[in-house]
Amino acid sequence: MINRILKEDLDYICDNFAEQEEFRQKTFLVTGATGLVGSVFVKALLTLEAKHSLGIKIVLTVRDEARAKAVFSDMENSEAVITYVVADMMDEDLNAKIDNCYAGNIDYILHAASITASKQMVDTPVDTLMIAVRGTESMLKKAIDKNAKMVYLSSMEMYGTVDKERVDETDLGYIDLSNVRNSYPEGKRMCECLCNCYAAQYDVDVCSARLAQTFGPGIPKTDNRVFAQFAKSAMNKEDIVMHTKGLAERNYCYIRDAVEALFVLLIRGKKGQAYNVVNEACHTTVIDMANMVCREFANDEIKVVFDIPESLSVYGYPPDVKLFLSSKKLEDLGWKPCIDLKDSYGRLIQYLAEED
Repeated sequence: MINRILKEDLDYICDNFAEQEEFRQKTFLVTGATGLVGSVFVKALLTLEAKHSLGIKIVLTVRDEARAKAVFSDMENSEAVITYVVADMMDEDLNAKIDNCYAGNIDYILHAASITASKQMVDTPVDTLMIAVRGTESMLKKAIDKNAKMVYLSSMEMYGTVDKERVDETDLGYIDLSNVRNSYPEGKRMCECLCNCYAAQYDVDVCSARLAQTFGPGIPKTDNRVFAQFAKSAMNKEDIVMHTKGLAERNYCYIRDAVEALFVLLIRGKKGQAYNVVNEACHTTVIDMANMVCREFANDEIKVVFDIPESLSVYGYPPDVKLFLSSKKLEDLGWKPCIDLKDSYGRLIQYLAEED
């Protein structure tokens, strides 16, 4: 049975999606479908299909079919709607594998596959960079082959360090190329550039979604990113242990709002453009967020403690940055985020409690 909190979000997405007819008889190719954003996006499509019988088909590239099927086992119609393609983003014959499993039309591509664990970015920076570039090129070639609209999932990290109070899509900051952790943000830049090159040279209808830190119901139990650590500490009444001073200012977005943004971009995103996917009301330092969680969700029965190592490379954390992203460009397409940071944590904690 699907988690109650996640179901509420999926129902909200579908009940407030006024352009459902745009997805009638459409086929979606999704990479990275077992991650948070990819999985909730697919579950939203499955919910749309269950509610409205639109004739939606979904093709997923996955490395582990059994694991992927387990992710979607709480959706009653998953077996009927989803076709699984067992493949890796580094496979030279990735698109041939897709064709062997599904030979029909593909109307939309959501390319969400990426290494997202900071430690992995440090330990395997070549893989981090090459998986990004090769996977994106394969999806762009598939978009040419199928004449599909594509949305590439980029990241706010691609901005680097920007000395500006409000950052919009035309800004670009400094990235230290001697730090191998930056294989991730530099890879995002390269992939956005590749998307724009394919748009210019081959007329591929592709745009990029620069996601802020996105979280909420649907995260795997094994997720160890900062927001998950904070939520679990509050639930277990354990002090929040921080390995930095928490001075980085970051932007956040609730998963429901992010998936709604992807629906908007699939329909109205402009070719060759990038869009910040961020709730401007969810802007805070990491330490302020930690203190908010202690106060609001543990009644100050826990506190923040610091355990800062001599070198942060052991954790693979990105450098401290101060980013305040503008959401105006995406909001001009009709998107509007609804869930603030406190409610995001409240719903995440409710979700995790029900999962236990």
